[in-house]
Amino acid sequence: MARHNELGRQGEELAKTYLEKSGYEILDENWTFGKAEVDLIVYKNQVIIFTEVKARTSNSFGEPEDFVDNRKQKLLAQAADEYIYLMNHQGEVRFDIIAIRFRQDGSYTLKHIEDAFWPSAD
Repeated sequence: MARHNELGRQGEELAKTYLEKSGYEILDENWTFGKAEVDLIVYKNQVIIFTEVKARTSNSFGEPEDFVDNRKQKLLAQAADEYIYLMNHQGEVRFDIIAIRFRQDGSYTLKHIEDAFWPSAD
Protein backbone atom coordinates (compact mmCIF):
# COMPACT_ATOMS: atom_id res chain seq x y z
CA MET A 1 0.00 0.00 0.00
CA ALA A 2 1.27 3.47 -0.85
CA ARG A 3 2.56 5.50 2.09
CA HIS A 4 0.03 8.32 1.53
CA ASN A 5 -2.86 5.82 1.60
CA GLU A 6 -1.56 4.39 4.86
CA LEU A 7 -1.18 7.89 6.29
CA GLY A 8 -4.73 8.78 5.23
CA ARG A 9 -6.17 5.65 6.80
CA GLN A 10 -4.27 6.30 10.03
CA GLY A 11 -5.51 9.90 10.05
CA GLU A 12 -9.12 8.78 9.58
CA GLU A 13 -8.84 6.36 12.49
CA LEU A 14 -7.43 9.08 14.75
CA ALA A 15 -10.20 11.46 13.65
CA LYS A 16 -12.88 8.84 14.28
CA THR A 17 -11.54 8.11 17.78
CA TYR A 18 -11.34 11.84 18.54
CA LEU A 19 -14.92 12.45 17.38
CA GLU A 20 -16.31 9.49 19.33
CA LYS A 21 -14.56 10.69 22.50
CA SER A 22 -16.01 14.16 21.86
CA GLY A 23 -19.56 12.82 21.86
CA TYR A 24 -20.20 12.47 18.13
CA GLU A 25 -22.06 9.47 16.76
CA ILE A 26 -20.43 7.94 13.68
CA LEU A 27 -23.07 7.45 10.98
CA ASP A 28 -20.87 6.46 8.05
CA GLU A 29 -17.24 6.12 7.01
CA ASN A 30 -15.87 6.61 3.50
CA TRP A 31 -19.35 7.20 2.08
CA THR A 32 -19.28 7.66 -1.68
CA PHE A 33 -21.59 9.32 -4.15
CA GLY A 34 -20.44 9.83 -7.72
CA LYS A 35 -16.86 11.06 -7.64
CA ALA A 36 -17.07 12.23 -4.03
CA GLU A 37 -16.07 10.39 -0.90
CA VAL A 38 -16.94 11.74 2.53
CA ASP A 39 -14.41 10.48 5.06
CA LEU A 40 -16.70 10.60 8.10
CA ILE A 41 -20.35 11.48 8.50
CA VAL A 42 -21.16 12.14 12.12
CA TYR A 43 -24.10 13.32 14.19
CA LYS A 44 -24.31 15.50 17.28
CA ASN A 45 -27.00 17.80 18.69
CA GLN A 46 -29.37 17.04 15.78
CA VAL A 47 -26.77 18.17 13.23
CA ILE A 48 -25.28 15.95 10.53
CA ILE A 49 -21.63 16.84 10.03
CA PHE A 50 -19.78 15.92 6.86
CA THR A 51 -16.14 15.63 7.87
CA GLU A 52 -13.12 15.71 5.60
CA VAL A 53 -9.92 14.34 7.15
CA LYS A 54 -6.58 15.58 5.85
CA ALA A 55 -3.31 14.11 7.14
CA ARG A 56 0.18 15.27 6.23
CA THR A 57 3.73 14.75 7.46
CA SER A 58 4.83 18.28 6.56
CA ASN A 59 3.40 21.70 5.94
CA SER A 60 5.93 22.49 3.21
CA PHE A 61 3.12 22.88 0.69
CA GLY A 62 0.55 24.28 3.12
CA GLU A 63 -1.47 23.13 6.09
CA PRO A 64 -3.52 19.94 5.69
CA GLU A 65 -6.80 21.88 5.64
CA ASP A 66 -5.55 23.95 2.69
CA PHE A 67 -6.01 20.87 0.49
CA VAL A 68 -9.82 21.02 0.73
CA ASP A 69 -10.13 23.21 -2.36
CA ASN A 70 -13.28 24.52 -4.08
CA ARG A 71 -13.54 21.46 -6.31
CA LYS A 72 -13.43 19.14 -3.29
CA GLN A 73 -15.96 21.30 -1.46
CA LYS A 74 -18.40 21.07 -4.39
CA LEU A 75 -18.03 17.29 -4.53
CA LEU A 76 -18.65 17.05 -0.78
CA ALA A 77 -21.74 19.24 -1.15
CA GLN A 78 -23.14 16.97 -3.88
CA ALA A 79 -22.56 13.91 -1.73
CA ALA A 80 -24.09 15.68 1.28
CA ASP A 81 -27.20 16.60 -0.71
CA GLU A 82 -27.70 12.96 -1.65
CA TYR A 83 -27.07 11.72 1.88
CA ILE A 84 -29.52 14.24 3.36
CA TYR A 85 -32.11 13.18 0.78
CA LEU A 86 -31.60 9.46 1.48
CA MET A 87 -31.75 9.94 5.26
CA ASN A 88 -34.65 12.38 5.00
CA HIS A 89 -32.76 14.66 7.38
CA GLN A 90 -34.70 17.83 8.11
CA GLY A 91 -32.21 19.42 10.50
CA GLU A 92 -29.01 21.36 10.19
CA VAL A 93 -25.85 20.24 8.43
CA ARG A 94 -22.30 21.49 8.50
CA PHE A 95 -18.94 20.75 6.96
CA ASP A 96 -15.93 20.20 9.21
CA ILE A 97 -12.28 19.49 8.51
CA ILE A 98 -9.99 17.51 10.75
CA ALA A 99 -6.38 18.33 9.96
CA ILE A 100 -3.67 16.02 11.28
CA ARG A 101 0.07 16.63 11.08
CA PHE A 102 2.30 13.68 11.86
CA ARG A 103 5.80 14.24 13.16
CA GLN A 104 8.77 12.01 12.45
CA ASP A 105 8.72 10.70 16.03
CA GLY A 106 5.21 9.32 15.51
CA SER A 107 3.43 12.02 17.51
CA TYR A 108 0.82 14.21 15.86
CA THR A 109 -1.32 17.31 16.20
CA LEU A 110 -5.02 17.22 15.44
CA LYS A 111 -7.01 20.34 14.60
CA HIS A 112 -10.82 20.15 14.37
CA ILE A 113 -12.18 23.01 12.29
CA GLU A 114 -15.93 23.22 12.78
CA ASP A 115 -18.02 24.89 10.08
CA ALA A 116 -14.88 24.97 7.93
CA PHE A 117 -16.71 25.92 4.75
CA TRP A 118 -20.07 26.20 3.13
CA PRO A 119 -19.93 25.12 -0.50
CA SER A 120 -21.16 27.67 -3.02
CA ALA A 121 -24.21 26.81 -5.11
CA ASP A 122 -22.56 27.46 -8.50
